Amino acid sequence: MSEDINNLIDVRMEKLKELKNNGKNPFDITKFEVNAQNKSIIEKFNEYEGKEVSVAGRLITKRIMGKASFCDLKDSSDKIQIYVKRDEVGVDSYAEFKKFDIGDFVGVSGIVFKTHKGEISIRVQKIILLSKSFRPLPEKFHGLTDQEIRYRQRYLDLIVNDDVKKKFIVRSNIISCIRKFLADKKFLEVETPILQTIPGGANARPFITHHNALNIDMYMRIALELPLKKLIIGGFNKVYEMGRVFRNEGLSIKHNPEFTLLELYEAYADYNDMMNLTEELLRFIAKSVFGSYVIKYSDVEIDFEKPFERITMLDVVKKYCNVDFDKLDLEQAKKIADEHKLKYEDYHTKGDILNIFFEEYAEKKLIMPTFLLDHPVEISPLTKRKINNPDYTERFELFIMGREYANAYSELNDPQDQRQRFMYQEKLRNAGDDEANMIDEEFLIAMEYGMPPTGGLGIGIDRLVMLFTDSASIRDVLLFPTMKPLDN
Repeated sequence: MSEDINNLIDVRMEKLKELKNNGKNPFDITKFEVNAQNKSIIEKFNEYEGKEVSVAGRLITKRIMGKASFCDLKDSSDKIQIYVKRDEVGVDSYAEFKKFDIGDFVGVSGIVFKTHKGEISIRVQKIILLSKSFRPLPEKFHGLTDQEIRYRQRYLDLIVNDDVKKKFIVRSNIISCIRKFLADKKFLEVETPILQTIPGGANARPFITHHNALNIDMYMRIALELPLKKLIIGGFNKVYEMGRVFRNEGLSIKHNPEFTLLELYEAYADYNDMMNLTEELLRFIAKSVFGSYVIKYSDVEIDFEKPFERITMLDVVKKYCNVDFDKLDLEQAKKIADEHKLKYEDYHTKGDILNIFFEEYAEKKLIMPTFLLDHPVEISPLTKRKINNPDYTERFELFIMGREYANAYSELNDPQDQRQRFMYQEKLRNAGDDEANMIDEEFLIAMEYGMPPTGGLGIGIDRLVMLFTDSASIRDVLLFPTMKPLDN
């Protein structure tokens, strides 16, 4: 902390001490009656003009001009100018007001009017200090641009940068929109455990914690999938959950260790139904939240009204790499990978290598909304095989702007096949792949009671918000992204 800031804090602390000595401690105030919002006053000025209002918020500018002053007062909706005149609030109240600092919370009662310059304002009749700010706002409220500070101290980012606040309001609107869409489709929202004895439903490294009462290690969930499928087995036909999941992986502009995931499951549906549902959902969000099917990300216009492209992983690799994996065996696939200087593990199969080729050469080429279909069975342990080509599965991922936004399956409901898939995953785990699935006997028992044909869909909410708000980093759409602690 700089010496200058320390001095400013000391000055503000002295002001608080003086207030306390005079019996006017602002922290003793528990309530202030507010009957109007700044934005409403501005937008509906004709209704408010000449009427008395009570508003409250943070002082963000202050211009003292002798016996009268102009300030900007910011509430949760907008900022509004207030006009404080000594003859109207009283000599003592005006003297106290002059000692208010930028950042203080104040309550104001007054008459709505428009200045001779045409600015909608409140002529203050009463002003009271509600909370004292000890620390000065960044750069005298000229803006907060240091990203490190913005992410670590999001509250300052929200105070200073209105666009940031609007972005998180959009995020909330998107989530509300998803819930409405699914409610209209008769999906039931449920909640499933965050702490699990076996992490399942995805290939990811989990966080481990310890349950003291049971004296067992537990895992924070990496997906929502398996408990939701148990509910399908139990007789619910349409269920979904939107909640936090936790993956012990690296940090990047696309990854945060905890993130919000939507997963939904529908009995008697397949991955084609999930594709149609995904298209419909994204169109609904675009139109409902933004008023248009066309959005802009970076310098690219994305039209959600157009049908999404559908292409298999085999065909997209053939298209962008000119390699036909359908005609290769494992040794030939490894040889071509070596020629392209692509890294793979000894235990990797042809399907794994196909996926490596896709991620290296084709993924970034999928700019417009594209469903990538029919993934290899080796990388899809919870997905039904294709009847006419059992080396591949009824699975898709949605890619836009070269990033994955959704993952969906025709869900595997054969418990014997599922057990074999889990055993293969355990083999990978024993070979050193700590992201491979564990065998979940409890889930297998549930499947043995019978599971109907089911379509399942997962969508990363944070990435979806990134897309719709034209945000380059996942940290821009998380109120409190994971950050390495500072030394001091």
